[in-house]
Amino acid sequence: MLVVHHLNNSRSQRILWLLEELELPYEIRHYERHPKTMRAPDTLKQVHPLGKSPVLTDGELVLAESGAILEYLLDTYGQGRFRPAAGTPERIRYHFWLHYAEGSLMPPLLITLIFNLVPKRAPFFLRWFFKPLFGKLRSAIVDADLARAFAYIEAELGQSTWLAGEQLTAADVQMSFPLEAGMAQLRLQQTCPRIQAFLLRVQERPAYQRALQRGGPFSVGERA
Repeated sequence: MLVVHHLNNSRSQRILWLLEELELPYEIRHYERHPKTMRAPDTLKQVHPLGKSPVLTDGELVLAESGAILEYLLDTYGQGRFRPAAGTPERIRYHFWLHYAEGSLMPPLLITLIFNLVPKRAPFFLRWFFKPLFGKLRSAIVDADLARAFAYIEAELGQSTWLAGEQLTAADVQMSFPLEAGMAQLRLQQTCPRIQAFLLRVQERPAYQRALQRGGPFSVGERA
């Protein structure tokens, strides 16, 4: 039996979504973040030494990392679905977006999140100092990179309905999390209408909605 070790408000929501698209039976074991630190509970380390989510178990297999889990599910249960045919231009685009999501897009988004969170969680009498300081650091380190990244994604979505072509793939599943987080953090709804439309298409899919019902409330607000 497939089991998803699911942390609330985390990347593991993508695994639930693909499982629903594949119409596979699975179980969910829920874990809750610490209310103050937003860290995953130590009990996740009993499942995988890294103590992170998502983790997928399938019999004796214990597998972490979203991209690896998505690829495993398609290799084992996909039957050719949600991945373009080998040797096609769409397959190349698929691999690019599958790796781009966590390799290039998420790191600056996480830095942005940290720079936004620290002033809010600082003692009240220090917020006046931390807010402009961290705002300047964010601007110097990541703002230009994120603006360039989202402009690129916006342009690429002008070529096709989904990121790797006209059919939904696991690359869209993988990219959904950083795009949701980025649109929420950076407030790009007016400047990135194609990304906004992409996310609306994602959220309207019945499988995505079933994953939300099973996984519990999901927000792209503050998370660690």
